[in-house]
Amino acid sequence: MTSRYLLVSLCSLYFAVGWPALAEPTDLVSLGRALFFDTNLSLTRNQACSSCHEPARAFTDGRASSVGGAVSLGDDGISLGDRNTPSIVYANQVPIFHKNDNDEYIGGLFLDGRSATLEEQAREPFLNPVEMAMPDQKSVVDRVSENAAYVQTLQAIFGPDVLLDEGKAFAAIVDSIVTFERAGMFSPFDSKYDRYLRGEYEMTREEEIGRVLFFSQLISCHGCHLLDSRESVGNELFTNHKYHNIGLPVNGTVRERNGVTEIDAGLAANPRVDDPAMAGKFRVPSLRNVAVTGPYMHNGIFSDLETAILFYDKYVVSNEITSINPETGSEWGSAEISESIDLELLQQGQPITEERVKALVAFLRTLTDQRYETLLDNQ
Repeated sequence: MTSRYLLVSLCSLYFAVGWPALAEPTDLVSLGRALFFDTNLSLTRNQACSSCHEPARAFTDGRASSVGGAVSLGDDGISLGDRNTPSIVYANQVPIFHKNDNDEYIGGLFLDGRSATLEEQAREPFLNPVEMAMPDQKSVVDRVSENAAYVQTLQAIFGPDVLLDEGKAFAAIVDSIVTFERAGMFSPFDSKYDRYLRGEYEMTREEEIGRVLFFSQLISCHGCHLLDSRESVGNELFTNHKYHNIGLPVNGTVRERNGVTEIDAGLAANPRVDDPAMAGKFRVPSLRNVAVTGPYMHNGIFSDLETAILFYDKYVVSNEITSINPETGSEWGSAEISESIDLELLQQGQPITEERVKALVAFLRTLTDQRYETLLDNQ
């Protein structure tokens, strides 16, 4: 089977109505796909990678929870994380964690960049006690070894002795999942916006107003959510992969339910970072599929995209429509970490209006991958 035929087949399987039975894996991509969906790889055999990254929901967590999906449930059905689960669509485009020429931290996986690469990221959920909760690498390898098809494929690709060394075996399992996550279906670049750039879609009036606003100096979106302001370049990820503190308050509902009491230090908690001034900074996420991947922000504090936009405007100037959180009817609340708020960046631009909020939302909806456009009907 050619790699092109395999990817087309995978796409048809994922986005068809009803999930077909998984075929026996025969190569690294199909093995990674099978492992991604295998609930046997968690402690109580109750959770897979796909539990928190559901393909039909743009690889985000669509499960109901007591916190409205702001954070994810663990394998035990009780434990709650403290950060919102991001989509892994386009995660294969995130650069390795590093410092750029301006001494700024860039890239890395998780919102604090603590995993420098996709390979590092894929290891963590298995052993995280509030995620898949496996006690050690050997336990994961043992579960994989229960499946004869997995064993056969791993041995065929990595050698007959691969499962005799738990370190090598665990690395092979991770490599399989990452190979699947690097498949083209995870970065299709086929949204209405991409089709617009190719002359295949005509923006509505409101979408066009939102597009012009987004790329203009009137508001500060471009300061964090563009790699290149030249639209003709194409394949824009709508993030500069940098880290900023935008002054988000604590998600009190989540903290009340998960029992976490310590401050989320963000980038400062990254083991590769030794600078307390980085506290409160989080990696700028891609805006691809943003209209269908709420709740929003690193702690899932906002349910609606409009609310997230209004929150940014509170830093520009006192503005009647953005002085109150519309979801709570109260003031926004104090930042969890206020010392490192990037005011110079946040105070750029002009105060927003209701019409501009609507136009921006209309444009952001055009960043939805074609296969997820049906989800927009529920937004």
